[in-house]
Amino acid sequence: MQSLLGFVLLALTALAAAVPVARSEYDTNVAAGLRLLRLEKGAEPVWKSEDEKLQLKIDGQNFLDITEVYERSEKLAANKKVAAKKVNYPSISHQDAVNPLLEDLSIDSMKGYLTKLTSFNNRYYRSSTGRDASDYIFNTATALARGKDGITVSAFNHSFTQYSIIAHIDGASDGPVTILGGHMDSINLRSAMSGRAPGADDDGSGTMNLLEIFRVLTEAGYTPATPVEFQWYAGEEGGLLGSQDIATQYAEDGVEVYAMMQLDMTAYTAPGRTPHVSFMTDNVDSGLTTFEKSLVDEYLSIGYDTGRCGYGCSDHASWNENGYPSSMPFETTFGTDNPNIHSASDTVNVNGFSFEQSLEFAKLGLAYIVELTSA
Repeated sequence: MQSLLGFVLLALTALAAAVPVARSEYDTNVAAGLRLLRLEKGAEPVWKSEDEKLQLKIDGQNFLDITEVYERSEKLAANKKVAAKKVNYPSISHQDAVNPLLEDLSIDSMKGYLTKLTSFNNRYYRSSTGRDASDYIFNTATALARGKDGITVSAFNHSFTQYSIIAHIDGASDGPVTILGGHMDSINLRSAMSGRAPGADDDGSGTMNLLEIFRVLTEAGYTPATPVEFQWYAGEEGGLLGSQDIATQYAEDGVEVYAMMQLDMTAYTAPGRTPHVSFMTDNVDSGLTTFEKSLVDEYLSIGYDTGRCGYGCSDHASWNENGYPSSMPFETTFGTDNPNIHSASDTVNVNGFSFEQSLEFAKLGLAYIVELTSA
C-alpha cells in the first residue's frame, strides 16, 4: 500500500495535469441542475444529473460529489495546502482511564437513540425529515453538553436541507484535533426523497455510537489533553457532501487534525460468520489503522481483519482528500456487509443485526479518543 503522502502527491500531480473546469461550463451546468462528480482518486471529474447520480449508487459505484468544493479544492491544491503530515501514533498506555469508561457504555442507551433515529420516514439530506434528524441529534448532543465547561455543539450548514453537527470538547491545551465521525443521513434508492429509509445500520449504528460515546465522556467530565470533536455528517449518501464541506473548510483554515475515525455501519454480521472489525486499507492512513488494530487487541472482545471499500465509500475519504490522516473500521468483511441498506428493510430486525456487536465499535471509538488525547 502506498503511503498517505504518496497518495496526496499523486493526486496533486493529477490535478495539475488536468484541464480545470471553466467557469462558464461550471455555471451553465450547475444552473441546469447537473452535479460534478469524481469517480476515482485523481481522475478528471464528470458531469451527471441527479438521476444519473442515483443510478450510480444503485449500480454500486462510489463517488465524491465535488460540485460545491471544486473551486475551493483547486485553490488549495494550487497553494499546496493539501499536504499530509506524517504522524507517529503512541503505544497503548491509558488502560486505567479507558477501562472504567468502557463500563459506562450502555446498549439500552444506544437502543434509545436508534429508536428515535429510525422513527423518521427517512433521513435523506434533501428532505424535511432529514433536517428533523439533524435537529434531534443537535438537541440531544446539546442536552448532554449542557452545564459542561469547554464543550460546544454547533450546526454546520450546507446548501441543502440537512445540516451537519460538530460537538467540540476543548483540550487542556491547544493542539491538533482528534475527530470521531459518522453520517446521519439515510436513503431509499427506489424513492430517495419520500421512500422509507430507517437506516438502522447505515448509518444509524455509527450515529448512535457517537452519541453514546459523547454521553459517557461528558457525564464523566473527561477533559482531553488536546481537542476532541464528534462530527455527524449530512449528505454522505449524496457523495460525501457534508464531510467534504467541513474537511475543505478545515484545510482552508489551516486546522491541524491528529486523527479522524469514521464509524459507518457497525452492527451487522452475516449469519454464520464471526463478528470482527474490518479495517479498510484504501484511502486511509496506515499508521492510524495500525494504532487502531492495537486498540482492538487491548479493549475489544472481537478480532479484526482488513479489506478495501473503494474510492468515496464513506466520509473518511473527504479527510484523506484534504491530506488528513483518516481511518475506517467497518462492521465486517466488505462484500459480506448488510444487504438491506438503502431500503425500507434496513431495520434492527434484520437477522445479523446486533447491538452487542455495535457496542464493540463504541468501545473502539471511546478507546481511540482517550488513548490519543490523555496526558
